[in-house]
Amino acid sequence: MNFINAIFQIASIELGQHLYWSINGFQVHGQVLINSWIVFLIIIIVSIITTRELKIIPEGKQSFIELVTEFIRDIAKTQIGESHYLKWVPYLGTIFLFVFVSNWSGALVPWKLIELPSGELGAPTNDINTTAGIAILTSVSYFYAGISKKGLSYFAKYVQPTPILLPINILEDFTKPLSLSFRLFGNILADELVVAVLVSLVPLIVPVPLILLGLFTSGIQALIFATLSGSYIGEAIEGHH
Repeated sequence: MNFINAIFQIASIELGQHLYWSINGFQVHGQVLINSWIVFLIIIIVSIITTRELKIIPEGKQSFIELVTEFIRDIAKTQIGESHYLKWVPYLGTIFLFVFVSNWSGALVPWKLIELPSGELGAPTNDINTTAGIAILTSVSYFYAGISKKGLSYFAKYVQPTPILLPINILEDFTKPLSLSFRLFGNILADELVVAVLVSLVPLIVPVPLILLGLFTSGIQALIFATLSGSYIGEAIEGHH
């Protein structure tokens, strides 16, 4: 019982103020939902615009979206393998685009100019709930990938090469989503905090280089998240570490 109470105390830790909505008795961070919907809308609009009037020989907007698709396919093929990567391209592509657009929205958009009754808007990925949620999706995905390929024999990996490693192997699977979520959350939050502090100190000189650096690191974080997700799925399918 004390252990469960400790978990709830950790889960209640917050950074900054939040706008709360009550949905069926649960309190959720309203600003995270607002920005997540904005990110979804951006991705949908760009997808529709760039895939209208498709041509055999791509040009303009179609060339751009095909380049992005090919980039995501290369990530999936490298991490999962040629035999199984195709069906995982939509998942990795969705994860990559959501994290990428979320991160860039935090680096480019002056959300603080929009006033809320409480809390403030920002990148969805600067909230631990968002990064933990998509990390859990990756966990569900690699368990699904392993079980769908090997059945219940997938769990035999926990006692290989020796049953003594059972606790360590189980712990490894549970720490994967934790490492994914905290890595992304920590990097995005730290980037936004540094920019906010330095801009308040030197408002006319610092912003542009820091914004450019933030865009670069934000893109790298999206790439790392998608690559590690693909790597975990590949490990579950192929059974190697």
